[in-house]
Amino acid sequence: MNKRQNLNYLCGATVLAASALVSCGSTSKQPEKPNILVILLDDAGYNDFGFNGSKDLKTPNIDKLAANGVVFSDAHVSASVSGPSRAGILSGRYQQRCGYECNLGSKLGLGLQEETIGDVFLKNGYNTACFGKWHQGNGPEYHPNKRGFEHFYGFISGHRSYFFRPDGYDKPGSLHNLQLNGKQVTFDGYLTDVLADEAAAYIGQRKDSGKPFMMYLAFNAVHTPMEATEEDMAMFEGHPRQKLAAMTWAVDRGIGRVIDKLKETGKYDNTLIFFLSDNGGAHNNQSSNYPLKGFKGNKYEGGIRVPFFVTYGDRYKGTFDGLSSSLDIFATAIAAAGIDTATLKNPIDGVNLLPYLQGEKEGDPHPFLFWRKERKSAVRMGDYKLISVEGIGERLYNLKDDLGESQDLCEGNRQLCDEMKGAYQEWEKGIITPMLWDEGIWHEVCQEMHRALMNNEKVTCFSPQDLKKKSGKKKK
Repeated sequence: MNKRQNLNYLCGATVLAASALVSCGSTSKQPEKPNILVILLDDAGYNDFGFNGSKDLKTPNIDKLAANGVVFSDAHVSASVSGPSRAGILSGRYQQRCGYECNLGSKLGLGLQEETIGDVFLKNGYNTACFGKWHQGNGPEYHPNKRGFEHFYGFISGHRSYFFRPDGYDKPGSLHNLQLNGKQVTFDGYLTDVLADEAAAYIGQRKDSGKPFMMYLAFNAVHTPMEATEEDMAMFEGHPRQKLAAMTWAVDRGIGRVIDKLKETGKYDNTLIFFLSDNGGAHNNQSSNYPLKGFKGNKYEGGIRVPFFVTYGDRYKGTFDGLSSSLDIFATAIAAAGIDTATLKNPIDGVNLLPYLQGEKEGDPHPFLFWRKERKSAVRMGDYKLISVEGIGERLYNLKDDLGESQDLCEGNRQLCDEMKGAYQEWEKGIITPMLWDEGIWHEVCQEMHRALMNNEKVTCFSPQDLKKKSGKKKK
């Protein structure tokens, strides 16, 4: 099956950016290494951007950036919740390989044996920076400055307020407070704007540095708490999703500022940009994953298929619907920078997408994709997806014919199910079992979510409190 759609390839001496890229003409000058920019949103819905079909949310800057690049229609993250998903992006490897399967527990984090994208680019002559949400471990050994990022402006925890809260999130010593390279800082205004402004300022400061940069810009928008400025709220007065609309408008504005700074400094044409969400839209932030089933925290497409595009100056435009993953960001970035995979500490699971963008390869970058969290797993193979939940059963879907995952095809397709389970079992041999920590009572909540979704029922259990009401059990 041809998985490439409507891709345009621009060629000429002016589009050369890294020795790993195919040249369409000859030049005696050594190509300049590209800057790398990963823009990551938090809990954003699949359908909440104009480029992905939204009609009611305003995202003009993001849409313009997407229109100048390649939109991936079948792109997935490696986990349906934030912590492990981000670990996969940062390492280019399935996070289960270091036992990171659920959101953080205790003082553990992204395994110290893992090499991050920051580590790799730092040792290859790049300036490296991380802005925003970290969520990869609370201990000092997991700090971004210890994981390859020279510059860190953000917060360590998985969430916080969008405003300065000296009596709460911003108490001295809190993991939620905003910091610059380990030292707490105060801030005025709205955090989304602050993060964008700091990222833009960093780009400006690198104008004459003589080094390319690798930036991981991880907004906490549009994660709860649902907070926005009065001005942005007024702009969407009467909107049925007023708070989300205002928060999305703010993050779009912030991304616009960053892109403007790239253009102002002459760096835009030589910056490889990735845009995505860390997982599907959450049930509690007004997001929409239409036309997908499910949401953050489960194995249905609404939990793991995300808005994703790649923009690299004017080189590639169109859409691509091959089976792809957030794990591919790492592989694609190092290929663009001419970094040999043989120099990496660990083998990576991602695929270099450049040959697909350049038209050298067609089809699915991945023959299989895998997901696991505690006793719940999923496998993608081509158009088919198999979800398995211990104690509930299995469901097989053909996503080409049934994107909403409503019709179970297990009956009559046992051979296909067995083939997919066999591939999953092979993959499991390379990951840590048991995982290093679990999610406690949230496992039971997630189990009930999957039961309802697998039986095409309305989900009514979203928290331990809901589970207690539903089952009559006391929280352990």
